[in-house]
Amino acid sequence: MSDSRYAQITAGLRGEGRLIVGHHHTATHRGSGSVDVLATPEMVCLMEQAAVAAVDHLLPDGDRTVGTHLDVSHLAPTPVGMEVVAGAELIAVEGRKLTFRVEVRDERDLVGEGIHRRVIINRDRFQAGAEKKSFS
Repeated sequence: MSDSRYAQITAGLRGEGRLIVGHHHTATHRGSGSVDVLATPEMVCLMEQAAVAAVDHLLPDGDRTVGTHLDVSHLAPTPVGMEVVAGAELIAVEGRKLTFRVEVRDERDLVGEGIHRRVIINRDRFQAGAEKKSFS
């Protein structure tokens, strides 16, 4: 990465997220289906958490990452009570654009996998831009 503030952001960084699947994580509860298994939106959230854990702590004060793209597959069901662990590996850095390989595993199977892209932003400028869209 050409900006020296981001010199520590290099391919190979890894992050992790984990949770025990509770009823509030299920497709039934989230409205994304009618089965009491880990909902796809919850799986995606865990993937994003793992990517954030890989890099955000290395960024200068005021900078963070935001998700811009997900291309994932949900491959296997995970029932309530089982632990799932998401892993993210930074595989490409193009300026402020970051690409991660992400996966989620439960205690028995590969649950989901894919590619996730994030971009480094200045939190205050980003929030100000979002607030300009507000009708209030």
